[in-house]
Amino acid sequence: MAKISPVSIKYIIHAKFKADGAIEKPDMIGAVFGQTEGLLGDELEMRELQKSGKIGRIEVSTEYEDGKTIGEIEVPSAMDKTETTILAAALETIERVGPSDTKITIEEIEDVRGSKRDYILDRAKKLMEQLDGSGSNISEMTSEIKTSARVSRLQTYGTENLACGDVSGEQLIIVEGRADVINLLKNNIKNVIAMNGTKLPRTVVELTKEKPEVILFVDGDRGGNLIIKNVTENAEIDFIAMAPEGKEVEELTGKEILQSLRKKTHASEYSGNKRQRGVKRYDEKSEKPKKEIKKLTDKEKEKIKDEIKDLVGTKGAVIFNKDLEKIRKVPVGRLSVLELDEAPYVIAIDGTATPRVVENCERLGCQNLIAKTFVDTDTNVNLVSL
Repeated sequence: MAKISPVSIKYIIHAKFKADGAIEKPDMIGAVFGQTEGLLGDELEMRELQKSGKIGRIEVSTEYEDGKTIGEIEVPSAMDKTETTILAAALETIERVGPSDTKITIEEIEDVRGSKRDYILDRAKKLMEQLDGSGSNISEMTSEIKTSARVSRLQTYGTENLACGDVSGEQLIIVEGRADVINLLKNNIKNVIAMNGTKLPRTVVELTKEKPEVILFVDGDRGGNLIIKNVTENAEIDFIAMAPEGKEVEELTGKEILQSLRKKTHASEYSGNKRQRGVKRYDEKSEKPKKEIKKLTDKEKEKIKDEIKDLVGTKGAVIFNKDLEKIRKVPVGRLSVLELDEAPYVIAIDGTATPRVVENCERLGCQNLIAKTFVDTDTNVNLVSL
């Protein structure tokens, strides 16, 4: 009986045989031991190898059909690859089993350890996927705890229950909404309070009178422009800071928040009609300057009707001059960087005219804007629905 331990197996010799007559399993095993005896010397004597545990139990399967016997042989080996291949080659020297001529062919020498390594690798990958989906490293856990602790400082202030941090200090930062307050608290900026919309609460007005330094921190879009105008006319604001153009305070990273606050500008400088970092300046006591607008007539609409129809589904914008000649067709997103030699008479776009689109039309000096719907109607540009 073989003494080899299953965990010691390194290789398995797989062989097939074909015999001209009927043979049984004991016949084949006897031939393996008997016909290899003395062939490879004492060191590779099959019986001694099995006694010492260097080869395992020899398995033989047979099938008799049409006067012939076919089958398979498996020999487990704990020896190195050189000794195992020599032993395998020796099996092919067996030419007769009992009274039958027999042909043995080695099909494969299986590296059991290689199969185990493949299993280990595949299993390790699956276990790693489970860990990636359910665990966090120390730095992530630390960051999450710090963020949670900072957000827990969220409070309410006044009769309007305005979201805020610690507003007891000398500096106060006013933002638009609760999400803005939370983002600043996450980034360790505590002296912040929200207006809860574009309408300035009375509580905030009174609070600005008490603080030596008040900063209004707004989004870098048209809504931010309107808040600047409203708040600076009704409260005592010292500085104005803004998010990068096109971004909202609630989505800024810690670095962007600090950069925006460092670039704060005196509120008194927001006058006239110039632009600075994406926000228009307003006169403290005047509305946006009006200009004479020539509205698009029905006859003119009919003239450019086909061009407008072709826009649907393109996410594009078509620009016409005062003679209703098409001078440019661009993606809607390109309006923000577009420069023209002459002010367009009509700009037609596919989709909704957002505040950003309206603002870009104003910048280009456009008189008529055609769109499917409009989000913002506070503009001097004549708005025309498709």
